[in-house]
Amino acid sequence: MLKNPATKYRPFAPISLSDRTWPNKTITHPPIWLSTDLRDGNQALIEPMNIQRKLRLFQLLVSIGCKEIEVAFPSASQTEFDFVRYLIEQELIPDDVTIQVLTPAREELICRTFAALKGAKRAIVHLYNATSPVFRRVVFGLDRLGTINLAVSAAKLFTKLAAEQLDINWQFQYSPEIFTATELDFAQEICNAVLDIWQPTPQHKAIINLPASVEVTTPNIFADQVEWMHRNLTPRDGVILSVHPHNDRGCAVAAAELAQMAGAERVEGCLFGNGERTGNVDVVTLAMNLYTQGIHPGLDFSHINEVARIIEDCTQLPIHPRHPYVGDLVFTAFSGSHQDAIKKGFAVQKPDAVWEVPYLPLDPADVGRTYESVVRVNSQSGKGGIAFLLERDYDLVLPRCLQIEFSQAVQKAMDASGKEMSSAEIWQLFEQEYLQACTPLKYMTHYLSETDDYSGVQNISVRLQLHEKTITLHGRGNGPIDAFVNALGLGVQIHHYEERSRNRGSNADAIAYVEIAGDFIPGSLHGVGIHSNIVTASILAILSAVNRALLGVNTQMQAEILKLYL
Repeated sequence: MLKNPATKYRPFAPISLSDRTWPNKTITHPPIWLSTDLRDGNQALIEPMNIQRKLRLFQLLVSIGCKEIEVAFPSASQTEFDFVRYLIEQELIPDDVTIQVLTPAREELICRTFAALKGAKRAIVHLYNATSPVFRRVVFGLDRLGTINLAVSAAKLFTKLAAEQLDINWQFQYSPEIFTATELDFAQEICNAVLDIWQPTPQHKAIINLPASVEVTTPNIFADQVEWMHRNLTPRDGVILSVHPHNDRGCAVAAAELAQMAGAERVEGCLFGNGERTGNVDVVTLAMNLYTQGIHPGLDFSHINEVARIIEDCTQLPIHPRHPYVGDLVFTAFSGSHQDAIKKGFAVQKPDAVWEVPYLPLDPADVGRTYESVVRVNSQSGKGGIAFLLERDYDLVLPRCLQIEFSQAVQKAMDASGKEMSSAEIWQLFEQEYLQACTPLKYMTHYLSETDDYSGVQNISVRLQLHEKTITLHGRGNGPIDAFVNALGLGVQIHHYEERSRNRGSNADAIAYVEIAGDFIPGSLHGVGIHSNIVTASILAILSAVNRALLGVNTQMQAEILKLYL
């Protein structure tokens, strides 16, 4: 890179529009959408689509609600011409869908384009010629007048050829190519010259399309350009003002949104932003941005995964996993703090309330996604995400302190592997850490009885396996848990006890969580027990905690503690 890029590049001059109005506007309704996937998107592919792939994509566009579809560049190749003929001859175009075709301002190519449309019910014919200074000077060797004459001559030919096929409902569109780099007064002059030939009316409007064929400005300057044209086209009430943003600066979505605030009524783009160089504006992102502001975009992405897979198959291009709204990872949180916030948001979100889940501007269910991908666990994750997965997939609602303790075990496993852990792998680790903690003391059976003095004190007899030996412990207390702790005789105390029902219905399991402390336990430790009987689940939970504590001391200390039972 140059140390001083100013010697090679120059900034784009701002537009003199001191009374601009677009900054105070908001978007209140969707634009007219024009999908150019089959034309602009197709010509950007390494391997352009054949008729079968184009047809599949056309049918997808119709199914999601596109009413204007630029289907081809008929004069560019026989395949493009044949596709238009196939759609018309096979009567595959719904009555409420208008196809659009593109042609440059050359007589033989215009004639070829109109020939492709023979027999259509309705069609938009899109005329363009390059208008920016560098194209006029370097590519075509034309001055301003010569460039206008080229466009006007083509516009007259449009009128003549359309008159030869009066059974077709025609609409004409003109684009001053590289509008963003064209002087505004010249863009106005050439557009008005074309409109003067076509004589549009409020009842039969023409389309003036302003293409950011190359994105060379910040979105605010593009909005100024659009608003200036919006004010200066004649007759304005006979024009649908359209924009066609490209994404060279990575700002196409913002540019399209600001352009609508500035007076644009129509947007041309591609699903997921396919197109030349960095692509056309992404229609999906624009549409879903409207949706998340409470405005239905008029396009249906209820099954966005299916749309994405068809696009990938037809274009042979992958969609980035972080692509807005559709990428495989866009509804996924790895960060611990994000996971915790999402978990708490889901817990309080009511089905009929305004959507307010942290880090999720869109309910994944609205686009046919599930919650399964929302939280995933890697080395950046915390207790919230782990707890979320266990609750969602295994109906375990972990106490906060247990979340903290178990997350340390997960983090240790993550650091060792360096890989993401699935929900099933987290569950497996939870089982190993808590539910399979059955050595050195393994539960076999127990028996409860009341004392004879009606005091409510309970007796318990518990049979355990210690190494290869079976032992029976006896204890009493003001409940089965207290009685069992007393029977153990290890001097442990219950800091926290919690029980829940796991699953629903008659086959529900009981799950018990305990947090214990004791002389041989640094701090405290948790244990978990699951059983259909809540007392058994409680005993298993206490033994889980005790065994985890015993396994944490050295062999000599463990033997010293367990000699009580030998």
